[in-house]
Order: sequence, then structure tokens, then C-alpha cells
Amino acid sequence: MTAVDLDAYARDGFLVLEDFVAPSDCDALQERAAKLVAAFDPGPTRTVFSARDQDHARDRYFRESGEAIRFFFEEGATDQSTAQALNKIGHALHDLDPVFDSVSRRPQFADLARTLGFRQPLLLQSMYLFKQPHIGAEVGWHQDATYLYTRPSTVTGFWLALDDADRDNGCLLALPGGHRGPLRQRFRQVGNDLVTEILDPAPWPAVEPVALEARRGSLVVLHGLLPHASAPNRSPRQRHAYALHLIDAAAEYPADNWLQRPGRPPRGFM
Repeated sequence: MTAVDLDAYARDGFLVLEDFVAPSDCDALQERAAKLVAAFDPGPTRTVFSARDQDHARDRYFRESGEAIRFFFEEGATDQSTAQALNKIGHALHDLDPVFDSVSRRPQFADLARTLGFRQPLLLQSMYLFKQPHIGAEVGWHQDATYLYTRPSTVTGFWLALDDADRDNGCLLALPGGHRGPLRQRFRQVGNDLVTEILDPAPWPAVEPVALEARRGSLVVLHGLLPHASAPNRSPRQRHAYALHLIDAAAEYPADNWLQRPGRPPRGFM
């Protein structure tokens, strides 16, 4: 990280750091994910994860996934095999699986967190994202702080490309500078329900979206207030990625956040 990188991050709300991890680390995560999927028996009920309608929020399987390894299916999957039908695995891979733990706590991630100004970084959530060929769904514009809210806002996304991610297979899109605006929504617990609360109805900034194309092994850093999205994958190529979300222990993590870890409090890089 250079002064230029930090200036760009402050200006845009994102960074693309090429060759951040070795190809062997990408191999290790993909091979481990394949083994987890091979050992997974979905049974008669499949929990579908949809960024469009949040129906999964009513499912206990999803609601209790903050300290577990759970499997979520693609909305458009019909007759595909399990391995070709999954949307993601989440949300505590970095704590519960030794391979994901080892890569997530590589020194370069800890160094990057310090450079970004984290005082007491905590690894809160992790996701293995499949973005399957032909059926990988669109993810609409959103801010990560909607789902992982702290006071003040500290959530930061580390998005690791495990395959080349480009415009054809649904790379990330971002609205540069949009992180300087307000948080628009909060996804939180209200009684026994998970609801999306409108905080600010202002439209997204009227700026041209930027495609965050990333070669395998590159890391995309996302400010928690940055509006970002991804297009559907209609190509014949997969677009696997691993996402890790950090918060700072110096900030308040409210009890009404959807993701709670009562039995396994989040820890840092050690």
C-alpha cells in the first residue's frame, strides 16, 4: 500500500490490488470448497439465497449461519447438480475451517487492515461465492454496512478473485466516490423478524459505474458505504471469489444486527 493507493481509496472507496495472494492460495480455497460441497447433503429442502427479495431471511438456516458453515442455492438453479447450483457458502468459514482460516489470517491481510486504519480488526464474516456459469444471479446495488452495521461505520470488504473476474462473467461494479454519501438502508432484527429499514431515500449518486475487473489472486477492497453490485453471469465460465468482512472492535456492533455470534465471538488475525 502506497500513499497513492490510500488517496485513491479515500477518493473512490475501492482498490484493486493485483497478485495479492499466490496462485497456490487460490488453489487451496477452491479445492477445499469443492471438498466441502462434495460432503454436503442438502436433503429435501434447499435454502435459496436471493439478493433480490431476501426471502431467505425467514429461514432459520440462514439466520443462524453467522457462526456456522451453511450452503445456499442459486435462485435460477433447476436441474443442476449441487456443485453447479450453489450460490455461496457462509458465514464463518474463516473460523471453522482450517484451510480458510489459514488463508484469511495471512500476514498480508493483517498488514492491509492496519494500513487502512483498523485499530482492533475483527474478522466477522466470510463467504465463498460461486457465480455459476449461465445462471449466476445479478447482485443489485447495495452497501455492506446495510448488513454489517457498526457505530461508527467500520465494515470493510476484502474480496478475493479466485478466478479471473471480468465484464463477461459478472465482475464487481462500483459507484466511485459513493462511499462519501449516507447509509441508505439497514437490514436488522425487529422482534422475531428481519426487516430492511429505509434510512435515507436519496438515489444512488449519478456517476458512471466502474467495472472492477480482477485477475485471479487479486484483492478488491470495498469501503462499507460504497455502493457496489455485480451483473449476472451468462457466460460459460465460473467466477468464484472469497469475501471476508472486517469490523473494528473499537466500534459498537448493535444487538439488532442480523448476524450474531453468541457462541463464537469474532476474533482478529491471531
